[in-house]
Amino acid sequence: METSFNEGELAFRDQVRAFLHDALPADIQRKTLRGLHLEKEDYVRWQKILYRQGWAAVNWPVEYGGTGWNATQKAIWADECARAGAPEVLPFGMKMVAPVIYSYGSEEQKQRFLPDILASNVWWCQGYSEPNAGSDLASLKTTAVRDGDHYIVNGTKTWTTLAQFADWIFCLVRTGGPEVKNQQAISFLLVDMKSPGITVSPIHTLDGYPEVNEVHFNNVRVPVENRIGEEGRGWTYAKVLLTHERTGIARVPQTRRRLEAARELAAETGDGGPTLLENPAFAQKLAETEIELLALEYTELRTLAAVSTGQAPGPESSILKIKGTEVAQQVDELHVEIAGYYGMPFVPEQFSDGFDGEHIGPGDAAASWLRYFNNRKASIYGGSNEIQKNIICKAVLGLGG
Repeated sequence: METSFNEGELAFRDQVRAFLHDALPADIQRKTLRGLHLEKEDYVRWQKILYRQGWAAVNWPVEYGGTGWNATQKAIWADECARAGAPEVLPFGMKMVAPVIYSYGSEEQKQRFLPDILASNVWWCQGYSEPNAGSDLASLKTTAVRDGDHYIVNGTKTWTTLAQFADWIFCLVRTGGPEVKNQQAISFLLVDMKSPGITVSPIHTLDGYPEVNEVHFNNVRVPVENRIGEEGRGWTYAKVLLTHERTGIARVPQTRRRLEAARELAAETGDGGPTLLENPAFAQKLAETEIELLALEYTELRTLAAVSTGQAPGPESSILKIKGTEVAQQVDELHVEIAGYYGMPFVPEQFSDGFDGEHIGPGDAAASWLRYFNNRKASIYGGSNEIQKNIICKAVLGLGG
């Protein structure tokens, strides 16, 4: 694989750097680099800047507002955004439901939903997991019973990220009876979060922030016209969405930025003697993580090349999901080791903008343990890593029935 950039790619990189230097708001950059909580307004403001530049939907087809970039340009863009401290584009609308809409939705649905997603006028959330249906998603219990031109939806979705801000939710629901095989009884619905009968209950994570929620549906009426594709085909559409989600979970540029930060902090951290970077055991762990991250980066580039031709990511997205989350968790462990006892105090207000107290420890030491515990979920959401190994065995290695 060619790893050096040609003149055109270097010119594109310079264009990206100039744009980020001029357009990325300093307050949003500061929050991102320091690991502070970003508000809804921060995400929307940045995504609207990208929209005006024409760079909001990197992976969309050009006819719907995509950039038309090749795999190398996409990799350059992601890398430069991470280095500059730009927040990631929230995936639920732009990277998850939009590909399902433009791939399987009607022309009316495309015209109705895609422009507002592209312009970040509407905030989406994902209604997949349920209290008793996570990794075994096909066993979900939320029902949608047909009543004329509407479905009546009842059930509960859980671990719904940032649902408290959402205008719409895309849901997998059961439209078939118990006699229908699980995967053939599921449909894909788009639901207005302002619909009567929807209640959002926050779930506070260890840092005290309600990042995830339960969403309850009590006799919620959803127009049939909000169903994507055919009734009973939702599982097929959901699998395509999940491949996009799993590919994005790899987050190679963001992990590289945090790994570089770990190296810099380790070079400055010591107990009056040699620095942590000079410790042979730590240096070996750092080097092993760097090697794994480099291998992951090449796999991601191959996947991006396939997506650039208009294909949905294939089973290689499961490889990216497994290794991406494992390497990110290894980097978390390095930061915990660097932070040491500085990671123990719990001062949640330190992670909010406007905190004027004394920061604890070097770098983001005080956030290192919280990030470590929070990111344990990464190997579960998007389909647990154990399930991804089954997919690889069947789809890549041809093993199993």
